[in-house]
Amino acid sequence: MRTIGTQVRGIRAPIIKEGDDLVDIVVSSLKKSWENENYQLKDKDVVGVTESLVARAQGNYVTINDIAEEINEKFPGDEIGVVFPILSRNRFSMILKGIALTGRKIYLQLSYPDDEVGNSLMDNETMRKLEINPYSDTLSEKEYNKHFSDYTHPFTGLNYVHFYKNVADNTDIDIILSNQAETILDYTKNILAADIHTRSQTKKQLENAGANTVLGLDDLCTESNGEKGFNPEYGLLGSNKASDEKLKLFPKNGDNFVNQVQQQLKEITGKNVEVMIYGDGAFKDPAGKIWELADPVVSPAYTSGLEGTPNEVKLKYLADNDLKDYEEEELLKQMKKEIKQKENNLVGKLKAQGTTPRQLTDLLGSLCDLASGSGDKGTPIILVQGYFDNLATE
Repeated sequence: MRTIGTQVRGIRAPIIKEGDDLVDIVVSSLKKSWENENYQLKDKDVVGVTESLVARAQGNYVTINDIAEEINEKFPGDEIGVVFPILSRNRFSMILKGIALTGRKIYLQLSYPDDEVGNSLMDNETMRKLEINPYSDTLSEKEYNKHFSDYTHPFTGLNYVHFYKNVADNTDIDIILSNQAETILDYTKNILAADIHTRSQTKKQLENAGANTVLGLDDLCTESNGEKGFNPEYGLLGSNKASDEKLKLFPKNGDNFVNQVQQQLKEITGKNVEVMIYGDGAFKDPAGKIWELADPVVSPAYTSGLEGTPNEVKLKYLADNDLKDYEEEELLKQMKKEIKQKENNLVGKLKAQGTTPRQLTDLLGSLCDLASGSGDKGTPIILVQGYFDNLATE
């Protein structure tokens, strides 16, 4: 009997620079690995490549000056409102620096007690004791500092109201705390919606409430002037700090990349391997309550075999119900039979209750993200084998 199901390998790769042939590097890194470690690729194996590798090879960068130029081009007047940015140094601080370079008055509206992905601005118990209602109350910067000036983020040790104030210290910035998007209209009619997954709703709310200009991060840096990077679909969404003056954007044209990697692996091994680009995994930290997904999507590009959701029966349910009268070898035999005979669509069926009906790319991207880490592991390529196998697979 087979004793191993899914296996995940972190594949080491060279340090990628702008202009590198990443397709060749990914394929050669995998080939070196399977030759050295004595394993083989199989049909339906999955190769994940972190989005940062793709963007770096593409040279997909913008500077804070590029951001300032975009703001000046797309927003009228001498003031701007920025609503609902996430509390992330590498995700938003550089964008705020670029906005500050315009010299405009900035009204920065933060959601509370947490940002969109769960980063906290204050202690919830203190907020309740003060009878602050996050559904209706607006806090000024002065009121926040009076009650929460000493509060720091549990992971970074930063107070983000103070941090963002200092990031934009070369311009006039007022910080407001409110969960009502329309609050920003009390200060300005020209607004940048800086949220990620709720951006469409925020923009529509503000437009309906009478804003003059409403754009999102996905509306900035969507076109190239021949020099700067761009992303036609996501703009500044998914961007990361690269240096004190530069941001790396989310990769573009990813479909060409994943299909080329798939084709080259097919030519070398004869196997139909699936390939995806992955960013942040879609999972929530149980201690810090932070939702990991600060990228607009988990996977911006993937081969066609990764479409859809899992179609699995729940082994625990079968063992406790339909097959409860079987023992040992016969139980295993019947379990395999159930798996082989399962319906093509188990949505709503008791046998599938409790399984995870998430997109395959979200599940696999989360697995890849956890395996590669965000620091110095040096394994930006992930090989997942046996993910599409089940107990009945010999």
